[in-house]
Amino acid sequence: MSTELTIRNARIVTRDEEFLGTLHLVNGRIADIARGTTAIVSEDWDGDYLLPGLVELHTDNLEKHLTPRPGVVWPALPAVLAHDAQIVAAGITTVLDAISIGDMGSGSARTDKLRPMLDALDHCEKRGLLRARHLLHLRCELSYARLIEMFEGLVQQRALQLVSLMDHTPGQRQFLDLAKHREYYQGKHGLSNHEMDAFVVEQQTNHLRYSATNRNAVVEVCRTRGIPLASHDDATPEHVAEAVAEGVVISEFPTTLLAARTARQSSLGVVMGAPNVVRNGSHSGNVSALDLAKERLLDGLSSDYVPASLLHAAFLLTERAGWGLPDAVAVVSANPARLAGLTDRGEIAPGMRADLIRVHADSHVVSVTGSWLEGKRIL
Repeated sequence: MSTELTIRNARIVTRDEEFLGTLHLVNGRIADIARGTTAIVSEDWDGDYLLPGLVELHTDNLEKHLTPRPGVVWPALPAVLAHDAQIVAAGITTVLDAISIGDMGSGSARTDKLRPMLDALDHCEKRGLLRARHLLHLRCELSYARLIEMFEGLVQQRALQLVSLMDHTPGQRQFLDLAKHREYYQGKHGLSNHEMDAFVVEQQTNHLRYSATNRNAVVEVCRTRGIPLASHDDATPEHVAEAVAEGVVISEFPTTLLAARTARQSSLGVVMGAPNVVRNGSHSGNVSALDLAKERLLDGLSSDYVPASLLHAAFLLTERAGWGLPDAVAVVSANPARLAGLTDRGEIAPGMRADLIRVHADSHVVSVTGSWLEGKRIL
């Protein structure tokens, strides 16, 4: 049975332009786009924006729902459903849930959450309880001793769409500034100065022991299986060159302007954090995403730890970096989809999936008032 929907009086944002027009959907796909109005109508959007559903490559939001406060472990199934609801409310229709394999510090309980998260996601997916499309992004902490053992047990997950190579060792990449490293981890874990000193030594030792071997092993598995790779927190041209040699396609959160420029020259997609745009700076003291945007070095944004930041940041790019709205929307939809190998979504164009959001914007705020996944309303 054919299902159809016609939306008129919508401010449609395609990959190249925006205009007031009409959209016709058939069986979960975009069938036709036209300027102006029509007498045939299922919905009148009163001039609200019609955008592609947002595509999120890297969010730690699910982990926050499993540990809403330090020391508090929440049941995995309701945590997944609450996470899904927050994602949909933010306008995200495809999300790569970023699941960390390994952590910094031998006493971390982060790895204990990994299996409950995956099992709960699988349970909810199979029973049709999720509204957004959930895929997996495995974040590999290269200095973690048990990384390969755990990675090999997870790489066959059916929803795996992206793997990233991370190394949060103090003194490099994200934490070139050791003072910022101390500020972040002491604040996060409540460490004394003595405990912090020991923590730094432990992490630097683990880096020397495990990082190079683990990196080579993960890269080889992904190359064999054709899984897209991201390099996390590139800080130098040497980091980018290493990533290029390994077949990496995304430079995720480069920490310096030089690294971002080198990544662009090397044809890597540059993805930054949307909170960086909203806050007008990095919480780690690294390069500003807006500075990259002003130099046209920005290909994608990730909401990272605040799902609502994705849409907010896209509109801020038009105000703070002088971008047109089609290009700003592309960094939260079409570009991330392409970088992750998802070629059927992220754009308002005939033949594409009807993953859509309705956005109301005024001088103070942008808000998602409706969301559709393959033509089915989910918000």
